[in-house]
Amino acid sequence: MDDLRIPAGPGCPRGLVVPAGELIERFSHASGPGGQGVNTADSRVQLSLDLASTTALDEKQRERALRELGERLTGSILTVTASEHRSQRRNRAAARERLAEVLRAALTPPVPRRATKPTRASKLRRLAAKKRRAEIKARRRRPDAD
Repeated sequence: MDDLRIPAGPGCPRGLVVPAGELIERFSHASGPGGQGVNTADSRVQLSLDLASTTALDEKQRERALRELGERLTGSILTVTASEHRSQRRNRAAARERLAEVLRAALTPPVPRRATKPTRASKLRRLAAKKRRAEIKARRRRPDAD
């Protein structure tokens, strides 16, 4: 098994390389269609990575990944499963892609919100809508007994 390479992007400007020795693969029977080999072939792949001890992440990236993936982790271990293909080889590739996507999403910093002011036209539209609504409600009232 080769190292897992994650291309450069937000959160990891030089990209990431997760050493193959830090990835743990487990194989088991996959459910679903598969013909005669479905009960004999271990085609489902579970790929795990311990985020607390991996050498691929620096401290800042490690903190962000642990914070963002908190509900997905078991302790500090991130696990992804792939069983959509009939062959183990394709499921291994799918699990590696999925792990890379999850790590990439976790390491991407949030986009800061920029406060904006409402435009003059939007303020006028809001006030006009309020006025129309008030008129509708005013027509529902009883007429004065003058």
